[in-house]
Amino acid sequence: MLSCWSTMTMITFSLSTTSAGNHTDQLALLAFKSQISHDPLRLLNSWNTSLHFCQWQGVTCGRRHQRVVKLVLKSRGLAGSLSPYIGNLSFLHTIDLENNSFHGEISSSEVLGRLLRLRVFALGNNSFTSELPSNFSRNLESLSLGRNKLSGTFPKQLCALQKLKTLRLASNNLTGSLPYDLGNLSSLQFIDLASNFLEGGIPYSIGQLKSLYFLGLDENMLSSKLPPSIYNLSSLWTLGLTMNRIVDRLPSDIGRTFLPNLRELFIGENHFFGPLPSSLFNISTLEMLELSRNGFTGKVPDNMGNTQKLQVLSLSHNNQLGSSGHSDDLKFLSSINSTVLRVIQASDCQLSGILHKSLANISFTQLEELILSGNQISGIIPSEIFIKLPNLTILQLSDNFLTADNSFTGSLPVEVGNFEYLVDMDVSNNYLEGEIPNTLSKCLSLRQLSLMGNSFQGSIPPSFSSLQGLKFLDLSQNKISGQIPMFLQNQSSSLQYLNLSFNNFEGAMPTQGIFQNASAFSILGNNKLCGGISELQLPACPIIKQKRFGKHQISLGLKVAIGVIVSTTVLAALLSGRCWVMRRTKNGFSPANSIGKGHFGSVFKATFHEGTEPVAVKVLNMIDHKASKSFMAECEALRNVRHRNLMKILTACSTVDFQGNDFKAIIFKFMPNGSLENWLHPIRSDDSYLTKNLNLSRRLNIAIDVASALDYLHNQCETPIVHCDLKPNNILLDEDMVAHVGDFGLAKSLQRKNSNSGTTDTTSSFSPRGTIGYIPPGRRPTDEEFEDGLDLHQFCKIALRKEVMKIIDPHVLEHEEEEEEEEEANDDHRDIHLNNSEIQRSTRHESGKIEECITSIIRVGVECSMPSPSERMEIKNALKELLAAKKLYFS
Repeated sequence: MLSCWSTMTMITFSLSTTSAGNHTDQLALLAFKSQISHDPLRLLNSWNTSLHFCQWQGVTCGRRHQRVVKLVLKSRGLAGSLSPYIGNLSFLHTIDLENNSFHGEISSSEVLGRLLRLRVFALGNNSFTSELPSNFSRNLESLSLGRNKLSGTFPKQLCALQKLKTLRLASNNLTGSLPYDLGNLSSLQFIDLASNFLEGGIPYSIGQLKSLYFLGLDENMLSSKLPPSIYNLSSLWTLGLTMNRIVDRLPSDIGRTFLPNLRELFIGENHFFGPLPSSLFNISTLEMLELSRNGFTGKVPDNMGNTQKLQVLSLSHNNQLGSSGHSDDLKFLSSINSTVLRVIQASDCQLSGILHKSLANISFTQLEELILSGNQISGIIPSEIFIKLPNLTILQLSDNFLTADNSFTGSLPVEVGNFEYLVDMDVSNNYLEGEIPNTLSKCLSLRQLSLMGNSFQGSIPPSFSSLQGLKFLDLSQNKISGQIPMFLQNQSSSLQYLNLSFNNFEGAMPTQGIFQNASAFSILGNNKLCGGISELQLPACPIIKQKRFGKHQISLGLKVAIGVIVSTTVLAALLSGRCWVMRRTKNGFSPANSIGKGHFGSVFKATFHEGTEPVAVKVLNMIDHKASKSFMAECEALRNVRHRNLMKILTACSTVDFQGNDFKAIIFKFMPNGSLENWLHPIRSDDSYLTKNLNLSRRLNIAIDVASALDYLHNQCETPIVHCDLKPNNILLDEDMVAHVGDFGLAKSLQRKNSNSGTTDTTSSFSPRGTIGYIPPGRRPTDEEFEDGLDLHQFCKIALRKEVMKIIDPHVLEHEEEEEEEEEANDDHRDIHLNNSEIQRSTRHESGKIEECITSIIRVGVECSMPSPSERMEIKNALKELLAAKKLYFS
């Protein structure tokens, strides 16, 4: 079939302007194109007779002979098989088809053997299923076939490639043992064979690779001891042996004699035993040290002063690591002298002693994670941990012998909100006072919170309504006042135990949720409470009696209405003055101050007085008859809601201008980082840098912020609110890149289903309003790719069945990815030097976890955009999934 096709093709093309060799290249490229079954970006549309093949996308020709020297179609979403006719591209020195969906067999050894000039062969992150090819040109310098489904053993023929510098075969199905001749690859600098099924030992000849800086053999079945020659690799930066079956000791002089340039040592989940050599910490270049889940014994060396570049120290699950009750087991912590240290993991060992104040010394300012649970640590928790470690987000000290009473004084620092992954917080029986910081609501992973036995005052922060995972809350024996918040009775809350005893609460008791079970909560010592369930035996709440007003009765509802009217009148008078000040300010609403435009008005940046904080003023376009309705809808929606991820209304005004026309405006807190839309799709060329800073971590945080706001609106408000126009234009970012949902001009209030009243929740019955189609991060629904029935939902759903990494916006992983440097198109040979960026990119970042995290996020998006509303994931479940993805990403 293919030969007939080639014959017909030869008839079509003119031979008058090309040599035979050139024509061979053209036919080979067209044969390659014929095997492509999916080209979502339509890149191969340029591969036609109207252009010379040297001008086709992805094709580079040499200047002298006009022959194809490079074929680079990396990350283009291509699917299909690899045509054997690439063997006819006899001048080819680089082929890069990584990160696509090619499948089937890689071309036969006979085909690859004809590419005598080949230096770079990169087909990683596809779905090839053949055995690993072996017949390559001796000029080959880089072989990248990782993340495929290749099988078979490691070919001995590869050991003859004297010029090979980079070998990437990770995440395949390779079996058998490593050949002894591996040491013959004398030019090898980088080898990654992780996540295969290799067994046996590491060959002694590995010590001959004097240029090797990266050796990745993680997640195999390698056993026996390490060859002593491996410690002679003086150029080695990264040694990855995690999750194997190696049984060995570390040499006592490892840091004095061997591996002088080692940056990353990953030997966790093996069978290493014996003491940790103190010389290991003489290696001044160490950045990551992962020794967990082994059998190390004895005391942790406390001579870590040379490890000034150390970022991660993991010693967990070495259950004999410690000095059996000696009080100085934790001395190693104070010996660390690294200003970039981020993670200390030493759980489930035998460490004893007490936590010293020096733990919070000046060098630990970047510490994000401190895990010391499951040891024999005693004493009190130093208060300096909370004060001097501003970036600490994970603190685990459970299963030790620490006391709970620490004699803390003063107020609870607002910085406690920085502990995003805090699960359990107990500061009971101290001398803390002041108000409970509302920043605790940022600790979305919080499950248990005990503040009992202090002197906290004020009310329970309304922001606590965002702590949907909270199961245990003890606020007893304080001075907290006000009414018990109604959000605590929310039926969707996970709260299982609540202790509010001996405070100053007053007013009516809630009767729903946890307050239906008298054994699940306690309110003793609050003498001003009334009502509640009958088991409490509280006095009935007083009924406001009607009073005579002349000859008429004034009901409580009418009194409230009168109060509202009076206060609204006064407020209107005040606001009219403020509006007048804004209108008379020179150039107050000029186009130069415009920062956005919505359905029914424009938004301007403004200040009321010189030196004050700027505000955002949404001025309604009263020419549109729907603007007034939008104004009322937005005020109605936001008047009783409070959430850190909702735009905060500072005030509003409704008056007339100098011409007697209606004037309505809403004043919000100013968001200095603008809208999410501007970050995802910059309009001006000078804004293009914005997307580069919006990496996966920031995007995930923004998604969690938005989901938290929607969960609050849907499930935690007394009257559920549906936004009806959620899109990146309506998501604003503050100075800390925290997202706030705004523009409630189309919002709709709903009634919850109530069997007594007969009202129903109409969430699924009303038609969406606002912008047609959801405008997501990355591709828009109007992308040219979406046609013939394909939409964004289907696009992502299909990717879940294949590989989601191929549809990701390149900016998402920019901190780990780098565009390949373009080299001059010529036929001259040159060496491929690995730059520092590639070295950093190639080190032990958890790409598998990142992919799993992204897969979870895409799955949430797909399930939240199902065509039928009944099939869509509830927002509270979506929020949990996103939080789980975030925890995975930062693990």
